[in-house]
Amino acid sequence: MRHSWKQGLAATIASVALAGCAAVQVSAPAAPVEVVQDAPRSSHWQYDASGRPAAERDGYRPPNKLAVLLPLTGSLATASAPVRDGLLAGYYGERRRRPDLEFYDTAGTAQGAVAAYQRAIAEGADQVVGPLGRDEVDAVFVQTAPTVPLLALNRAGTPPLNAASYALAPEDEGRGAADFLAARKALRVLVLSSGDDSARRSIDAFTTRLQAHGGSVVQLLAVVGDGPADMTALMQGALQREGGVDAVFMALRGPQARLVAPQVAAAGLATRPRVATSQIMSGTGKAGEDAALDGIAFPSDAWSVTGVPGLPPADSVASSLPTARGPAARLFAFGYDAWLLTAYLEHLAMSPEASVGSASGTLRMDGDGNVLRSPAWSTFSGGNVVPLAGAGG
Repeated sequence: MRHSWKQGLAATIASVALAGCAAVQVSAPAAPVEVVQDAPRSSHWQYDASGRPAAERDGYRPPNKLAVLLPLTGSLATASAPVRDGLLAGYYGERRRRPDLEFYDTAGTAQGAVAAYQRAIAEGADQVVGPLGRDEVDAVFVQTAPTVPLLALNRAGTPPLNAASYALAPEDEGRGAADFLAARKALRVLVLSSGDDSARRSIDAFTTRLQAHGGSVVQLLAVVGDGPADMTALMQGALQREGGVDAVFMALRGPQARLVAPQVAAAGLATRPRVATSQIMSGTGKAGEDAALDGIAFPSDAWSVTGVPGLPPADSVASSLPTARGPAARLFAFGYDAWLLTAYLEHLAMSPEASVGSASGTLRMDGDGNVLRSPAWSTFSGGNVVPLAGAGG
């Protein structure tokens, strides 16, 4: 079913968005931008965009009618709300031509997602964003043949023709951490894992990418519970192996990392690069306690740390919108990204060198429709989260 928004919510989001309205940072492809064709020059994208106005010089070319498929009811509705509001903030903050916007409730189920997609196409949408749940995305990818551009908000295999996928996936953070360390020639890495699904996925991706850089995992140590045993001796043992340890990668939650960080220092590894996943932010927020995490680098969204053009500061938005507070802020930024990707999808699909500076980092797209995110990097200083200078690469 379609969803009718309460005027108060729309007005609040519109005022928040307009308060921060500014130009979005968009990179050009290597060749001069002359975006006037009717569809992307890629075999992955085969759809008719002739009914749309030509792209603007920066590549901005939104659809005429945008359908947003989100679980507005059901078990995923709570996660959906900040994504919805972030997308609306981007939409209302844009001063150029905007598409007609219609929301469709997937109810958080595979069947509901397929039905919502079919209804959106039948009602004239010429571009679709969503669904959100992995099972929903998988069902839409398998059971439909997109005839208009589709931007799914999760990963579920290779996107089919005319489809792209974007997710804040643990695998992306693992690969990003490997690239971060390889750029610093830190190729022999001690890995600390909480053992949960997110940690396993990030570590698997980290290991594969690190090996591609010519590196290796020296040892993987399991950190059990929020009161882990002292592993100093085990870390010292890894350090004493032939070749030693160049860096430490932590796939840990904040309370675990706070207890393990002093052990890392006691083992003689405090001067090596220490990199974590964004899980380290879970359970943090008190500077006095988080000072134990000083110097640990981790991927973060650009919006909450440095701010981004197009949105007012994260603290300002959070004061007006509950869906932009605390852990939800990351999903709010993700929703804002979804709007940018919708508006610049053709620009990104045309060239692997094209990119868009978003609330979550820098976004590009590969030839198969996978959106690639280069995150902003942060660290702790005095227990507070601050941007990490010189973290590129």
